Amino acid sequence: MTALSVLVPLTLVMGAAGLLAFLWSMRSKQYEDLDGAAERILLDDDDITD
Repeated sequence: MTALSVLVPLTLVMGAAGLLAFLWSMRSKQYEDLDGAAERILLDDDDITD
């Protein structure tokens, strides 16, 4: 029972921290251009000279 009194609040705090991190990433537009990175890998890099 003592473990639950530590783990339940710890779980709630970690869940709130994860939610805040997700909301911060949404506000800073981290998920704005999902297709750009996927398409950029298919493009040839002509700037590479050996």
